[in-house]
Amino acid sequence: MASLSSSSVLSPICTFFSQPKLNLYCNSSSSSSYKPTCSSSKSSFFQNGLSLLTAKSFGSSLKSKNMGNTIYARAATEKTIYDFTVKDIDGKDVPLSTFKGKVLLIVNVASRCGLTTSNYTELSRVYEKYKNQGLEILAFPCNQFGAQEPGSNPEIKQFACTRFKAEFPIFDKVDVNGPNTAPVYQFLKSSAGGFLGDLVKWNFEKFLVDKNGKVVERYPPTTSPLQIEKDIQKLLAA
Repeated sequence: MASLSSSSVLSPICTFFSQPKLNLYCNSSSSSSYKPTCSSSKSSFFQNGLSLLTAKSFGSSLKSKNMGNTIYARAATEKTIYDFTVKDIDGKDVPLSTFKGKVLLIVNVASRCGLTTSNYTELSRVYEKYKNQGLEILAFPCNQFGAQEPGSNPEIKQFACTRFKAEFPIFDKVDVNGPNTAPVYQFLKSSAGGFLGDLVKWNFEKFLVDKNGKVVERYPPTTSPLQIEKDIQKLLAA
């Protein structure tokens, strides 16, 4: 396909408070029929997460020749993202066909990574800006990189909701590499192989999916969500 131009205890810094089980269906102005994870109220606590890998050293290892921050997609399957059903953070089945006709930015997230604060903050900014134009951000927690997402699903949800007020959907913790790779990630990787191969390299790698459910771009973890805006705009206008 042608490319666009371009368990259960977290870190001591992430203090969680006991409370009743969170309700996935919070108030939101999102136009999607799938309700987001968190409400839109403000929050100010928690500080930066820990890092086992600096963005500088990681970024230098992921930029491919003449590709900038983009890992270009390839057409490798006739399937679309809509062929898959996943579980949300509360364990409920969500057919991804729910998002048919939307532009999707799919991200493997972690709560204790050095990239956590910048990515969650910028993902929230991008989502707020484009959600009413047809963008959905789908976040999949993963603990495969430096064990930086060790918490239970309720803890992950509370972290994202409390610290960042993430209004986009957050799903069940998954593997993105190895023998237990989630089927949706098998599809994403087969559709957009990176220049270092199909493996997801670290937390916050990003896949951009068009309105037809096809992967059109893949971005390394150090690519800022704000750097993806132009590609998102093009797909929304298509």
